[in-house]
Amino acid sequence: MTWEILNILAVSAFAFSGAIVALNERYDIFGTFILGIATPFAGGIIRNIALDVPVIHVWEQGYLFYVALITIAIVYFFPKTWVMAWDRWNIYPDAVGLSAFALQGASFAVQQDFPLGGIVFAAILTGVGGGVTRDVLAQRRPMVLHQEIYAVWAMVTGVVIGLGWVDLYNPFHTYSIFLLIILCRVLSYHLGWHLRFRDLYRI
Repeated sequence: MTWEILNILAVSAFAFSGAIVALNERYDIFGTFILGIATPFAGGIIRNIALDVPVIHVWEQGYLFYVALITIAIVYFFPKTWVMAWDRWNIYPDAVGLSAFALQGASFAVQQDFPLGGIVFAAILTGVGGGVTRDVLAQRRPMVLHQEIYAVWAMVTGVVIGLGWVDLYNPFHTYSIFLLIILCRVLSYHLGWHLRFRDLYRI
């Protein structure tokens, strides 16, 4: 039940984020649904291809596809003035999707008996893959390439799970790391944390 809830939250959040970006870029209804569907599912597809795991696993939970479609439809048919205002808050659903999908990717790698490196790699690809796909399709600079911290939080998730510091079968542990990564991502955005060190050497 824990993972089903996290998967629904992740798919809804990234589908919402993708649809908002599409509408702000003035995509039509077809483009909005394509971008909204690509955002939650691209990360898992990229992960499976990179780890040489059948992509069919991504589509086995068919109800998530309907969750994405319903979310996109709700966003698309809401008053456009509301939707345009939501773009400034897109950081929050994006943080939810990043955290939930990083957890899901790390869990998937653990189930496939991958070593620590594979678990971290799966967490990063699953966590940031959808957001990167969304931004590339919308012709925006991907968040993961910005100076602000983004992919690092997916990497942290993979390390914590790969080292066994979190019991994936314990709902309290799972939800705690889920909420912690969301908090870290939101704080890093609002406080302007970044990985750019060149400013330290300016005179």
